[in-house]
Amino acid sequence: MLRRTTIVLAAVPAALALAGVDAAAGATSTRADADRCAHAERIRVPGAERQVAACLDDLTTAGTVASGHTVPADYAGLHAAGTRNPSGVPGVQIDGYFPDTSTFNTTHGWNHDSQFVIRLPERWNGGLVVSGSPGTRRQYANDVTISDWVLAKGYAFASTDKGNSGAEFYRDGDRPGDAIAEWNHRTTQLTRAAKAVVAQRYGRAPRRTYAAGISNGGYLVRWQLENRPELYDGGVDAEGTLWRPDGPNLFTYLPPVLRAYPSYASTGSPAAHQAILDAGYTAGSEFLWEYHHTVYWGLTQRIYREELDPSYEGEDADYDYFARPKEVRKAVARISLTGRIRKPMLTLHGTYDSLLPIGKNSDLYAQMVHSKAKGKSKGKGKGKGSASAHSYYRYYRLETGNHVDGLYDAYPDKLRPLLPCMRAAFTALERWTAPKGQAPPPSATLPRPATGDLVNTCSLTR
Repeated sequence: MLRRTTIVLAAVPAALALAGVDAAAGATSTRADADRCAHAERIRVPGAERQVAACLDDLTTAGTVASGHTVPADYAGLHAAGTRNPSGVPGVQIDGYFPDTSTFNTTHGWNHDSQFVIRLPERWNGGLVVSGSPGTRRQYANDVTISDWVLAKGYAFASTDKGNSGAEFYRDGDRPGDAIAEWNHRTTQLTRAAKAVVAQRYGRAPRRTYAAGISNGGYLVRWQLENRPELYDGGVDAEGTLWRPDGPNLFTYLPPVLRAYPSYASTGSPAAHQAILDAGYTAGSEFLWEYHHTVYWGLTQRIYREELDPSYEGEDADYDYFARPKEVRKAVARISLTGRIRKPMLTLHGTYDSLLPIGKNSDLYAQMVHSKAKGKSKGKGKGKGSASAHSYYRYYRLETGNHVDGLYDAYPDKLRPLLPCMRAAFTALERWTAPKGQAPPPSATLPRPATGDLVNTCSLTR
């Protein structure tokens, strides 16, 4: 449930705005609150079926955890325990949802998908950051990793649950691929709506709009900059998922790992070990494999297979993507990436990623970007989408980085968190897209620093 700390602002229609929300708990207001939130009650989220706005003393998790305007379970495990975040950012938060028929997201007792959160800081820097949740999480999943930090810099922030969430997201939609295709639609929908909300709140459209995301959220950044570049000025993609109809994709590397790991775990079989390496996982990351076998590999392959190949009835480890009917590749093609980005983007990926192996995901995506840029630059001048996309793409490979930063706390001597490098990349993107743009450091493989605060600092140069 959302609990109001100062003023709860009604939405249209008024009869729906406060239903299911504790409108009385802790309600107070002062003249300062009223001044801060002047005209906020007139803000409307275009296309929203429901919205509830609150004027808050602190939009960061330092305040929203206590006030009930976030859900810590949404972002659990995504950051290292020592992550330092700013606080004390007053402003307006709008929670709501767009029309949808699925009901996986039970947040606030709404039982309605396509939920979003929009945060509007009192001191605005003219920018907007939009994100989609990683994995199958909900709209608050980026609150620690992205929202807190960009709000303190003065950005408005918007995040979506992608239109469906949870381990049974595949039950949404009518045909294979519908649920994932909706993720892209909902991100586009929220970006357009958030731009309009920003214009209402501050009197002008955002000067800069950036997309940022992790894992499936990184996939969304890639898709948006390939397909909706007019909405953004750039993006930061951390370990985005790569879908390609002819592979590699998680249906080509997870089944071999599921077949090989039991033998490797029980006997140390060199052949099984080599099979896991051949699937794309990095030598040196073996200490992570048991955890990923227990938590990620089987479940991940199963739920995405239910989404894209629901007719398969065999065992997870026996799945053979290339032996499946052609309709499966058609479903994957609906959500696939091309590498044809049309706005500046920085990608980060850890070499010890033991869920989405770097060689089968971001290494290949970087090659795709360069290939598209090279193809467009041959004799076509500087037409739309042509001028050497590689000149506005950077790729940083982080040695010993894993897929989720929460595991750093268990292995501080072996891993490095990605989050500080993601923040460094965002800062580089700001400079890159400024009027007198300063190009980021060249793409590189960044060694794990031998000393220093790995949790909170990162240099994008070797």
